[in-house]
Amino acid sequence: MSAKITQPTGQKRLTNVAIVRLKKGGKRFEIACYPNKVSQWRSKIETDIDEVLQTQKVFTNVSKGEFAKVADLTKIFGTGDEAEICKLILSKGEIQVSEKERAAQLDEMFRDIATIVADKCVHPETKRPYPVTMIEKSMKAMHFSVKPSKNTKQQALEVIKQLKETGTLEIQRAHMKLRVVVPGKFGKKIRDHLHKIALETEEDSFENDLEMVILVDPGCYREIFDLVTSETKGKGQVEMLSLKEVEEGEEKL
Repeated sequence: MSAKITQPTGQKRLTNVAIVRLKKGGKRFEIACYPNKVSQWRSKIETDIDEVLQTQKVFTNVSKGEFAKVADLTKIFGTGDEAEICKLILSKGEIQVSEKERAAQLDEMFRDIATIVADKCVHPETKRPYPVTMIEKSMKAMHFSVKPSKNTKQQALEVIKQLKETGTLEIQRAHMKLRVVVPGKFGKKIRDHLHKIALETEEDSFENDLEMVILVDPGCYREIFDLVTSETKGKGQVEMLSLKEVEEGEEKL
């Protein structure tokens, strides 16, 4: 038996049907979904099942249009309700994607990673950001391989580390500018700590209270916040003046 999968009115046609497969009771069951909707359903962004499923039917083979037998569904799932079985497969099944689609996903992740790196980093001397195209070129030069199972932010941090280690690109995290204000009696100890952590001190005033404006690596923010909070018992302040200290313009290709 064959079945024709139709597109609902108003649904944007996508490159391919996304198949979600679940093996249970020694048999294979599949459902036909829209490629951009499965992850949205699992993250609860999409709640309308009709926007996710091409059809509320369970297949043994979507590509061949072969439906699962009701008797098999009832025996293995304990119900013949295909709408409920579709939801189960959707939540627990494995997404099957074509090589073309997988390559497109990896390309998109590659660009996203490069964009994050470009947004977070600058040239160490000029303090200017790099264009995304230069980051992409450098990633290719050091043969960076995208890992589909890891999020792009984690991989961007790996790229920054590898670029530094390999010397493929002169790069550093853009500095974060902070203002730290603490009562005078806590000033000396915290001031000494901040001088060790800070990459650059723009202001350093210690009269009644200690007030400093410093540039730090963004990764040090939590350390500074915890230091000031614990040492002053919550009486000190850490204010972020800017997330990135960069010069205008981009590095030239």
